[in-house]
Amino acid sequence: MPAPCPPPEIARVMSGYKPSTRAGVLMLRDLVYRVAEEIPQIGPLREELRWGQPAYLTSGRAGSTLRLGPHREASFAIFAHCQTTIIASYAQAFPGWDRIDGNRAVLFDSPNQVEPERLSYLVRHALTYHLSAAV
Repeated sequence: MPAPCPPPEIARVMSGYKPSTRAGVLMLRDLVYRVAEEIPQIGPLREELRWGQPAYLTSGRAGSTLRLGPHREASFAIFAHCQTTIIASYAQAFPGWDRIDGNRAVLFDSPNQVEPERLSYLVRHALTYHLSAAV
């Protein structure tokens, strides 16, 4: 099932992005929704603005927030909370595959750099972060 239409406030923010940034963010957004559909225990996904960027949160405290948007050193990025191991685990699982900004983001210069199979690992880890820690 495709991702739902973004809420009006998210659509407004995305409409201000450069076309390639918007295309990349929309690809990542679709990936977040696709992965979330595969994990019923996280409950419905919430989409809201955090730090002025589209953010994706699970119901309760199942996962850690993911944000999508422009980055000062790239066209766009997928951001995770910097005090988690989400980005570090991803970088360790796929060393040298992507540009990484410390513990906080994976950077992209073009939508064709978005690799859904590999990035689904990061998204799944984020959406189940607190479930994994509880096990």
